[in-house]
Amino acid sequence: MSIDKHDQEVREKNRQALSVASVTVAYNAASTILQQMEALRRQTRPLQEMVVVDNASTDGTSDLLSDRYPQVTVLKMSENVGMGGALAIGMAYAALEKRHDWVWTFDGDSVPNEDALQALLDGLGSLDDAEGEVGIAASLPVHRETGDCYRPLLWRDGFVKPSTDLLRQPIWFADLVISSGCMVRRKVIEHVGLPRADFFIDFVDFEYCLRARSHGYKIAVITRAEVAHEIGDAQKVWLPGYSRAWLNHAPFREYYISRNLVYAAWWLYPSLSAKRFVMGHLARHAGGVLLFGSNKLVCFKRMAQGFWDGCRANLGIRFRPDSPAVR
Repeated sequence: MSIDKHDQEVREKNRQALSVASVTVAYNAASTILQQMEALRRQTRPLQEMVVVDNASTDGTSDLLSDRYPQVTVLKMSENVGMGGALAIGMAYAALEKRHDWVWTFDGDSVPNEDALQALLDGLGSLDDAEGEVGIAASLPVHRETGDCYRPLLWRDGFVKPSTDLLRQPIWFADLVISSGCMVRRKVIEHVGLPRADFFIDFVDFEYCLRARSHGYKIAVITRAEVAHEIGDAQKVWLPGYSRAWLNHAPFREYYISRNLVYAAWWLYPSLSAKRFVMGHLARHAGGVLLFGSNKLVCFKRMAQGFWDGCRANLGIRFRPDSPAVR
């Protein structure tokens, strides 16, 4: 047997021996989570553990999981700690307490292809990542009905869309990926810490990516690993010579989007160009709210509050989705 073939077989054996746990953040996900659990259970490369962080659901999500999937580890929160807090709790359990090598994170409504985990591990194996520089391996989130994908982004003191040629590559490197379908190496969690609970929701995953990148870790996008993902409350909108998908966010979401993005540009990765980008980005978004959004006045108010709090580094949980204050 040649040395190269022997090395390949050793790497394949080591890759298959890796321990991988899924961590799902669920909030009132009883209508969607069973489909995800079935897809995770049917992975061609089995998971070592399936974990669900129930973010104080009121629709019986935990009881449903206990009844239908008793093998799933359910971490039930007494209050909604947001995507940031729930991800931090789930990743701490899976990586730091149970010592799984990789943690595969999901929203409650995302459904991976049955070969998605195998595709992620195969992609990592093809990179020959002996030094562990790849800290995050990202699936490609696809909206099944429209075929649209939530594209990973580059960060150049602001969001930069990758070129079409780059998107066609089977494996390429990005700076920003969403958490759903994203697999994080335990070493990254040990080195850079957990997601920020004080962000609550929105930009939690992007901030974590920027933090990992700032510590020298690469983020590999493995396009063959697909995950069906609902990209928010999206609708197609048209202007002369222009069309796009518009995401109609609730007012409380507009607050966190503005606040966390402003905080990142003013405090975490400050530069004049980043601040200019954020101000322009939020101004364009405000124009979209004016043209296409609902609850326009409340959304504008929440965006302004978020901008002010981000500039002052006033973080934490200010609004919850089930609070009357969000309306």
